[in-house]
Amino acid sequence: MNWHQKNIEEVFHELASSPDGITEEEARTRIKRFGENVLKEKEKKTLFMIFLDQFRDFMILVLIAAAVISGVIGELSDTIAIIVIVVLNAVIGFAQEYRAEKAMAALKKMAAPYATVLRQGTPADIPSAGLVPGDVVLLEAGKIVPADMRLTEVARLKLEEAALTGESVSVEKETGALQIHNEVIPLGDRKNMVYKGTTVSYGRGRGIVVSTGMNTEIGKIAAMLQEEEEGKTPLQKRLAAFGKKLAIAVIALCAIIFGVGIIRGEPPLVMLLTAISLAVAAIPEALPAVVTISLAIGAKKMVKQNALIRKLPAVETLGSVTFICTDKTGTLTQNKMSVEEIWVDGKIIKSSEIQGAEGSSAHKANLLSLDPFTFLMVALTLNNDAISDREGQVKGDPTEVALLRAAKDAAFDTERLIKSFPRVAEIPFDSERKCMTTIHVESRVQESRDSREASMISNPSLPHFSKGGEGGFVCFTKGAIDALLNKSSGVLTSEGRKPLDVQEITDINDRMAADGLRVIGIAMRGLETLPLNITPDSIETDLVILGLVGLMDPPREEAKDAVASCKTAGIRPVMITGDHPITAKAIANRLGILDDDQRSVMTGKMLEELSLEEFEEKVEKIRVYARVAPDQKLKIIKALQDKGQFVAMTGDGVNDAPALKRADIGVAMGITGTDVAKEASHMILLDDNFATIVRAVKEGRRIFDNIRKFIRYTMTSNSGEIWTIFLAPFFGLPIPLLPIHILWINLVTDGLPGLALAAEPAEKNIMERPPRNPQENIFTGMWVQIIWVGLLMGAVSIFTQAWAIETGIGHWQTMVFTVLCFNQMGNVLALRSEGESLFSQGLFSNRPLVGAFLLTVVLQMATIYVPFLNPIFKTQPLSAYELLITLGLSSIVFLAVESEKVVKRRKNQ
Repeated sequence: MNWHQKNIEEVFHELASSPDGITEEEARTRIKRFGENVLKEKEKKTLFMIFLDQFRDFMILVLIAAAVISGVIGELSDTIAIIVIVVLNAVIGFAQEYRAEKAMAALKKMAAPYATVLRQGTPADIPSAGLVPGDVVLLEAGKIVPADMRLTEVARLKLEEAALTGESVSVEKETGALQIHNEVIPLGDRKNMVYKGTTVSYGRGRGIVVSTGMNTEIGKIAAMLQEEEEGKTPLQKRLAAFGKKLAIAVIALCAIIFGVGIIRGEPPLVMLLTAISLAVAAIPEALPAVVTISLAIGAKKMVKQNALIRKLPAVETLGSVTFICTDKTGTLTQNKMSVEEIWVDGKIIKSSEIQGAEGSSAHKANLLSLDPFTFLMVALTLNNDAISDREGQVKGDPTEVALLRAAKDAAFDTERLIKSFPRVAEIPFDSERKCMTTIHVESRVQESRDSREASMISNPSLPHFSKGGEGGFVCFTKGAIDALLNKSSGVLTSEGRKPLDVQEITDINDRMAADGLRVIGIAMRGLETLPLNITPDSIETDLVILGLVGLMDPPREEAKDAVASCKTAGIRPVMITGDHPITAKAIANRLGILDDDQRSVMTGKMLEELSLEEFEEKVEKIRVYARVAPDQKLKIIKALQDKGQFVAMTGDGVNDAPALKRADIGVAMGITGTDVAKEASHMILLDDNFATIVRAVKEGRRIFDNIRKFIRYTMTSNSGEIWTIFLAPFFGLPIPLLPIHILWINLVTDGLPGLALAAEPAEKNIMERPPRNPQENIFTGMWVQIIWVGLLMGAVSIFTQAWAIETGIGHWQTMVFTVLCFNQMGNVLALRSEGESLFSQGLFSNRPLVGAFLLTVVLQMATIYVPFLNPIFKTQPLSAYELLITLGLSSIVFLAVESEKVVKRRKNQ
C-alpha cells in the first residue's frame, strides 16, 4: 500500500489507530492476525540431507563406480584414492552449504531488540517482535528502526539508509504526503517513511507502524534471499558436462576393445580386465582433487591480497566474468562526504587547494579578518553540529562532518573558534525553509585591544556585527541556495559587500549540481542585539552570501585504475546505485565507467517501465543504474545472465544480498559490508578495495588455465593409452600392455604431475585477452591436440612394440610400458603453456612439477630395476642400449608439442 501518498489522518483511520496508539488488548488481537514482527526462515535441510546432496553430481557417481570396479579387480590403492577424493569433495561442499545458510541469521541481527511504543498515550519499552500495524513508535538518535513506519512527527530527524537504499548521505525526513500519482516513487525518495533495519542518525520523531515482519522492505529482501537458488559456477557446469560425455565415450571404447579382443581370440578374462583397467584409467579421478587443490592454492594467495574466499569455486568464476556490477557507495566511493569545491569571492577553489587558499592562514580564532574565505571557514565551523572526540575524530551527520573537516584542512583552529564564538541561539532546519541558522556572541571582539582591527569591524562597506568594538552577535545560515537567495541582499567579496547577482550564483549552483555535487549555500548577517522573539522572519533576512560549498562522496583513488584494468581485460564494469542519477553519472564519468553517453544511464523508474524483453535488448549497453530498488538489482543480474553473460556483483548493504547470491559470483565488502551481504556472498574484500577484484580476476584466469592444462594433459595421456591398445591388433600385434601397466601409468602420471600443474604461474598475457566466451565448452581449442598428441603417443608405443618384437627383444612389453610412461612426462612439461616455450618459461618456474617429474621417473625406473617389483609389474631390466632407445623414443611427444608452439608463435607474429 502507498502509505507515503496518504496524509496522516488517512493513515490513522485505515489502521484504526490514533496519535496515542492502540490498547494492549488490541495489540494482542493484532499480533494473532499479523504475526510477530520477526523475519521468518524457510524450513532448513537437516545436516544429514545437506551431506547426502553432495553425492548427486554425475561425476561423483562415475568416480564411485570406478572405485567399485577397482576394488573388484583387486586394485585397492585406486579404490582408496577415489573414495578419499569423493569424501573430501563432499565435506567441502557440505561446509560451504552449511555456512551459506547463516545469511538469514545475519539478517535477523539487524532487527531492533526493543522499541519505545505508545499504548493509550503511555510510552513503554517492548520487544520489537511485539510490534503490530497501528502501533505508534518513538524514534531518537542512535535507535534502529524496528518496523516500517509512516512518520507523523519529526524534529530534525535524519536517518542512515545506505544499507537499504544505497543513499550515501543521511536523509532528512518530513511528514507531508507525497502527492505524486501514477508514478513509482523509489524508497530513497519516500521522505515521510522510515524502514526496519535503518538507523536514526540525528534528531527525533514518531511514526505509526504500517508493516511488520516479512511484510517490511527488509522482510521482502529476506524472502528474495530465501527464494533465490544459487546457480552452479561455470566450472561446475563444465565439469558436469565433461563427466557425462567422458563416461559415455569410455564405456563405448571399452566395449569396442573388449569385442575386438574376443574376435581376435584373446582370452575373455584378460580382455575383460584390460577393458575395465582402461575404463578406470580413462576416467581422470584426480580431476576433482586437482580442481580443489587449484582453488585452495588460489584462495590462500587471495587472502594475502585481502580477498577472503568463502566458496572455493568463486576463485575460478572470477576468471569467467564478463560484467562486474558494482554498488557505488562504499565500493567505488569512500562512503564519506567530502568538500570537493568552494565558490567564494567570485572564484572556484578545489578541495586540493583549500589548505593554500588566500586568507586561510590569518586570524584563525576571530572575525577580525574580513576576507570572504575566512568568513566562509568560520561559518562552516560555527553553523555545525559535528563534534571532535578526544582522539580528534570528527563525528556527526556526514555532511556536517565534511564541512567541519574542510575548515580543519584549511588550518583553522575549529575548537578555539567554537569557544570564542559560543552559540546563543539557533533556528533548526526544516524542509519548508530549507536552511538552518545559528547565532553566536562576539566574545572575541570584546577581548580585542587592537583599535585598528576594531575599526575594520565597523567599516560600513563590509558586513558589521557591532559598533566601536563593544560586542554584538553574528548569524550564520546554511541551506539550499534558492532559499538563501530569497533572503539575501548582497554578497561578500574581497572588496567588500556588493549587490547580489542572482543569475551568477544560480549559474554556479547549476554547474556544480550538474557535476554531481550536493550544493550548500552559506550566508551571514550581523546584529547588535537579539530580538525578543527569534524567528526566521526576524533573523533570516537581509543576509550576505559568503559562498557555495559542493560536496560529494568521492571515488576511491585506486578505483579508476581498477576500472581501466577491467576494461583492458575485456570486462565491462557497471554501476548500480540507489543514489541520484546526476551523482551516479558524475562518479561514473570520473572513474571511466561512463564515456558521457546519456543512453548508458538508466533510472529505476525507466527500468520499471520496460518489459523484460525490452530490457534485455538494452541491458548489455547500460553502464549506470541509479535510484534502483533491491528487486531491480536482481532483475539486472538475471537479464545479463539471460543474455549469456557471467556476472560478478559487488555490494555491502542488505539491499545487495539477493543479487549477491544470484550473481555468478557475489563480492561483499569486508569493512563497510553488512553481515547479511557477507554471508550471501562468495568472496569478501577485506580491504573494501575494488582493485582487489582485478587481482582476483587474474588469479581466477590462472586457475582455469591450469585446470584446462590438466584436462588437456590427462586426456592426451589417457587417449594415448587407449590408442595403443586399440590400434595394436590392427597391425597384427598382441595386446601391448597388461592391466597392471595401465593402472600404474594412470597412478603415477595422473597423480603428482597432474596436481603439480595447479601451481603453474600465470601466463604473461593473461590480463590482455578477453574473458572466455561464457558459452564456450571446456574442451574448446584442445580437441585437436588431444587427438593428434594421443595418436602420436599411441603410434610411438606401437612402433616401439613392433621394433622390439622384430629385433627379438623378449621383454618388449617393458619397453612399451616405459616409453608410454615417459612420453606422458614429456607431454606434461610441454603443456605448461599453450604458446610459450618451456625454455623461455624456465624449467624451475614450477618447482613442484619438476619434483613430480623426477619422482615419477624414479618410480618407473624402480619397476624395471628393483628385482622384487619385476614379478609384480611383469617387467624385466633393460640393457643400457635398450634404455637409451627407450629414452630417445620417449622424447618424441615433447619435441612435437614444442614444435607446434613454435609454429603457433610464428603464425601469430
